[in-house]
Amino acid sequence: MFEIGNSLREARERQGLGYPEIELATKIRAKYIRALEEEDFTSIPGDAYIRGFLRSYAEYLGLDGDVYVDEYASRFITSWRDELPPRAERRRIPTRERPIQRRTVLFVLAGIALVAILVFAAFSIPGSSTHVPGVGGKHKQHRRSGGPLLVLHGVGRGTYVEVRHNKATGKVDLQATVEAGQTDRLPGDHFYLLVRSPAGLHITLDGRPVSLPARHNLRILVTPKRTTRLSG
Repeated sequence: MFEIGNSLREARERQGLGYPEIELATKIRAKYIRALEEEDFTSIPGDAYIRGFLRSYAEYLGLDGDVYVDEYASRFITSWRDELPPRAERRRIPTRERPIQRRTVLFVLAGIALVAILVFAAFSIPGSSTHVPGVGGKHKQHRRSGGPLLVLHGVGRGTYVEVRHNKATGKVDLQATVEAGQTDRLPGDHFYLLVRSPAGLHITLDGRPVSLPARHNLRILVTPKRTTRLSG
């Protein structure tokens, strides 16, 4: 049996080697070289590193690395492990606690589902100020301001519409597929409409029903006094 640390230190000093020079040659950090010489193995991260550093350092000094590793294993590895604190025992959840946790999760999921149903119902009420847009179209939301109101209500299979206010080439106020049961309201008294399938739409302006000729891709001008079919 020999002292690992003193033996390494004496070999280094005999050769006149400094820590920076050894660190550069062995790639072992100087603080770990000092730890080996002081037999402070707890400062080195893990048994595998200790063995590797011992072997590399000893062989760099011209010593038998296996002898130093075996000496370390026989003298330190057992006592070191004995000094380790016992592993903390994992807490087991009592059986009676688990149903409570499961019920809590179920209550949370049920609450989320209820909120989703209420939101969906609010957005699906015909004639409400907001609703789920029809496929392939975009709906602009409008509120009644007290004046004339154009009301578009989808019937049958519904239909695709484009609505412009005041000018036939003006800005599009509504471009959407009005599904059956769906309602859009636009304030104003002068509208240009393109209706792809008139049978799928019921229109009123200021409470007066608007008569739609049975023609696909119908273009009309709608005012409170008259409905005029346009060419094109």
